[in-house]
Formats: sequence, C-alpha cells, structure tokens
Amino acid sequence: MTDLPLRVLVVLPMYGGSLPVGQYCARALADLGHTAELFDAPAFHSAFSAVRGLRITGGRLEQVEDAFLQAISQAVRAKAEQFAPDLVLALAQAPLTRNTLKHFQRQGITTAMWFVEDHKLFTYWRAFAPCYDFFAVIQKEPLLAELAAAGHAGALYLPLAALPDFHAPQQLDPAAQRAYGADLSFLGAGYPNRRAAFRQLRHFDFKIWGSDWEGDETLAPHVQRQGARISPEEAVRIYNASRINLNLHSSIRAEKSVVEGDFVNPRTFELAACGAFQLVDRRGLMPDLFAEDELATFTDMADLAGKIEYFLKHPEERAAFAERARRRVLRDHTYHRRMEDLIAFIRQRRPGWPGRAKGEGLPETLPPELRAEMADLLGSLGLPENASFEDVVTRLRGRAGELTPLETSLLFLDEWRKLYKKK
Repeated sequence: MTDLPLRVLVVLPMYGGSLPVGQYCARALADLGHTAELFDAPAFHSAFSAVRGLRITGGRLEQVEDAFLQAISQAVRAKAEQFAPDLVLALAQAPLTRNTLKHFQRQGITTAMWFVEDHKLFTYWRAFAPCYDFFAVIQKEPLLAELAAAGHAGALYLPLAALPDFHAPQQLDPAAQRAYGADLSFLGAGYPNRRAAFRQLRHFDFKIWGSDWEGDETLAPHVQRQGARISPEEAVRIYNASRINLNLHSSIRAEKSVVEGDFVNPRTFELAACGAFQLVDRRGLMPDLFAEDELATFTDMADLAGKIEYFLKHPEERAAFAERARRRVLRDHTYHRRMEDLIAFIRQRRPGWPGRAKGEGLPETLPPELRAEMADLLGSLGLPENASFEDVVTRLRGRAGELTPLETSLLFLDEWRKLYKKK
C-alpha cells in the first residue's frame, strides 16, 4: 500500500462485462486503505434503455442518446466536485465525455481508464485514450506501440484478475449442487464461435449459463433459465459445482470455434481463485501469467473433446490443476495487486502525486477526550491512523445504521467547518 491513502472515484459503466470489474476495483482499493467512491452508472441503465425504446430512428436517436450521456457525464463531474478525488478511475464504456475529461485535466484531477476490452473489436479507444492521463490495457503489442506512437506516455499493460474474498471455494449443499452442478458447464454470452463449438458437445452432461443464446434450438435444452443473466454470486456457485468449467474466449466469427487471441479473460482468474477446474483455450499472453502445469488448455475442438473425456475420468488431476492455479492467482493475480500496480505506475510518472500533505489527520479542534476512541473507529472504517478528516467523514456518510456519539460529533464538526469556510 502507498504511504498516503488516496481518494478514488471509480466510474462504472451502465452495463457490460467491465461493470463487475469496476466493483472489484473499488473493493480492493478500500481493502488497501484508500477511500473509494463509486459512481453508480448502472442506476441510469433502465432510463437509457427507455430512450432506445422510443422508436426514434436515425440521427435523431443518436442525438437523444448523446444528450443523455452528456447529462450523466455532468453528474460524474458534480460527484467529483463534492468528493474531491485524487484519481478518477473509469472502466471501459464508462459514461465520461471528452469535455468532462478535459475539465478534470484543467482541475488537476488525475484520470485513468482500465480498458478491459479487445482493442481490435472495440475501437473507440482511439478517440478516448488521449483524453486520459493514464490508460491501462489488457493487451500488449501492437496496442502499446500504437498508443506510444500517438504520444500517450501513460499507457500500461494491466491484465485482469480475481477478488479472493469473493471468488473463493465454496461447499454447496446437496440442493445447490444439483441446481448448479454438471459434468461440463459454461458461463458466458452466446457468441457465434461458442455456438458452433458447443453444438459438438451436446452428448455430455452440459449446462450453459448466461444470455444471448436465443434462436438456437440445438443448444436450447442445455441453456439454463432460458438465457437469463447470472449474478456474480451465482457465478461463483456454478464454478464450484461443476466438474469441468469450459472457458472458451469469444469471437464474433463462427467459422473457427477456437480462435487465436492474446488477452486472458476475467473468467480464467475467477475460476482459478475459486479452486475450480477449467479447460481454457490457449492464449498468446497466457504464458506470462500462468505456468504450463497451472492451467489445462486446449488448442482445437478435437483436443477439447479428448481432454473433457480424460479429465472426467481423473478427478485427482483436476484437483491438482485447480490447486496450482489457485495458488498462482492468490500470489500474483488479484485486484489488490492490480490496483497497487496502477497506483505505483502513476506515482512513478508523477512524483509527489497526489500533492496533498501526508496524514493531514484530524483537526486540532477535535476534543481530546474523543481522540482516545479514534483508533477503534478508524479500524472499523478500514482507514489507517494517518487518514485525513475528509476520508473519515466520507466513510461515515457511506455507512448505514445508528451513529455513535463520536460519529455524530465528527459529522457535526464537518458541517461546522463547511459553514466556517463559507464565511
């Protein structure tokens, strides 16, 4: 952890795969002693969907959608003005406009995006990367070279990860085991290459979980809950209940089921952290992240089918692979490590950041008799001893329940200080 706790505003997308990643980042930052505040963009998703349901076509719909996103971006700006972050961390697809990002730059607020998407498929990064001070990506070359050629000095490779206190082994009761368990399971969206691949695996005890599988009568008997979205909590139960978790990276092309790609998806790390066995397609960046004996991989459909048959008959080898992968993730591939690496990267390139005095602490006007209780309060809030008064107040306002006399005094003091400043 860094010496000075930071104030980080994490801006979530309204929906999509990077949404839980942002939530995991915020939890990891808080565990590291920083004050992490979420901008809850998913709260606006239903309204945004309603805009698309107005049956407005053409350029007019784009104008309305743009105006909606502009309003949300203004809300992020207002949140930042109140929270006064040292860092605004945006996840891919976060509702931040270029005007708002330029405003943060003028205000001296450091910004970073974690672009957890395929740069070849989602090309909007070209327009937005220059607007961020730091731009973290899950791929290396040629993306890093392209960012460097565009003059972006704040680009870094930051692979995905797992959250160990969430992605963890579970002992399921018999009912849950029956509901979630299978010889072979897959959790994810119905991309074309997956549809083509899974039609060849129908003879297995095979459960498919996730959305976007409609229209395929061949796979329909295997799709669970009619393709309903699965929560992260249920995902962990599915991972733990399955003998073999199939992990096939996505592609919008159906002609080749197992595609050659570089980045490693979040499911790889999450399954490993759960101590769950997985069969995963081999990826270009995988050797940098896992040893050969830590993940069971496949290269094509014939290889996959043979390994499914083999590992179903060898539970002890499944357990050994799962244990080795779990140890590696806990050591090297947690969101705590990723947030530490991101912050260290920023500090290296911005000496003295964030520019606040170390350990501003509580004001001298705090009554001495209350200071004896501060150690317990700081511990319960997950803050270090040198936490600033502002961080204490922020954490207090984010907690539910009845206030203690000390907490009431601190919040009253905060209101008094605001009034004093106005005068």
